[in-house]
Amino acid sequence: MKAIPKKRAASREEKQHNQVVNAHHSSRRAFCSGLLAATGAIAFPAIGGYNAKVTVIGGGFGGAIAAKQLKILNPNLAVTLIEQHKAYYTCPLSNLVLAGVVPVKTICHKYTTLSQHGVRVVHGRAQKTGNGSVILTDGSQVPYDRVLVAPGIDFYNNRLPGYSAKDTARIPHAWRAGEQTTILRRQLEAMPDGGVVIIMPPPPPYRCPPAPYERTGLIAHYLQLHKPACKILILDSKEGFSQQTLFTDGWENFYGDMIEWRSAEAGGLVEAIDINRMMVKTEFGEERGDVINYIPPQHAGEIAINSGLTDDSGWCPINTLTFESTQIAGVHVIGDAAHAGRMTKSGYSASAQGKAAAAAIVNLLQNNAPPTSNLDNICHSLVTPDYGISVTSAYRADGQTIVPIDKATSMSPRKASAEIRHQEARQARAWYDSITAEMFG
Repeated sequence: MKAIPKKRAASREEKQHNQVVNAHHSSRRAFCSGLLAATGAIAFPAIGGYNAKVTVIGGGFGGAIAAKQLKILNPNLAVTLIEQHKAYYTCPLSNLVLAGVVPVKTICHKYTTLSQHGVRVVHGRAQKTGNGSVILTDGSQVPYDRVLVAPGIDFYNNRLPGYSAKDTARIPHAWRAGEQTTILRRQLEAMPDGGVVIIMPPPPPYRCPPAPYERTGLIAHYLQLHKPACKILILDSKEGFSQQTLFTDGWENFYGDMIEWRSAEAGGLVEAIDINRMMVKTEFGEERGDVINYIPPQHAGEIAINSGLTDDSGWCPINTLTFESTQIAGVHVIGDAAHAGRMTKSGYSASAQGKAAAAAIVNLLQNNAPPTSNLDNICHSLVTPDYGISVTSAYRADGQTIVPIDKATSMSPRKASAEIRHQEARQARAWYDSITAEMFG
């Protein structure tokens, strides 16, 4: 890695971007108090002589925060969180695990503290929801007055000839963190110096648009330190990607010609995989990889499909003011699974939607109009462990869709000082610590 040049004064563009980033972080800290004000900040009476039951399915960035927020807004609610795993591995920071910068335990969190906030946690797999009850795979049922579904993503595993779900041990996607992250990390450790890593990002929409390219840079960081003769080949199904110039500038600066990106038209569109030969076929020929990271196309999590919450897009259409499904009344959908207009699928987005949906549910149970909520998102990305970039956006919901607010999007300036890039990397880690504390603290 290159030496850090002498610190210089930040440019106006750098200062403006950092003001936006800091404002987003301040907004997150103030969000809870703002929702309390919007809902009256009072103790809500029991509904119909008993405590209303709200069930949350999925304990990720949206679900865990929504469950906690529901109890904050109305302590009288009987809130149940259904989550099949006893530990949650975050996708944010998982690319640092692949780079060998942090151990996998860093991204592992447990649900024990949620019960201290009055949330009942049920570890089981939800199979279907609707008609006032969530059915688990063991046959048990959890009743609700309203249910919030935050199932995340699932994969189209049959779209690429030669590949199926059973092949994830050989060709990991690592787009669900945990075991898949560990498999990919071990493959990187085992590959020879001089080998090739092939990364195949999915077509949109998918979880966290910049993440495949952050992964590229952090894998390159590991290889540069330990296997400098290796190459990374990105075979992309798209013609461009999020923050492309910022990423490619960083790659060239730190990794030289180690990374090659091919767009769909330039031979990046993969037609098939031969797993036994570790070859991928494109229209321009075959490419062999010592490690192949194929990230399949994505759709809403399985329970959303089983419950009839999805449409032909594979995602869940919603009323964007309340996040209530347009398919089934009384069911709310947030996070990656929701068809939330132009709002990016990310952990930050899911948490913002979880808070907005919680406020809407509390008001709807009181037969009150739901409050309007400003929605925002920030995507932090790392080119190296100490070199960060980001993009921030604010959104407006009108019930039908969610669109960015004019002039409310800010991207890291292309010409920024090393200190600014270091500052953004520190902000990325600080955001992670803050949001995981909010989820599990």
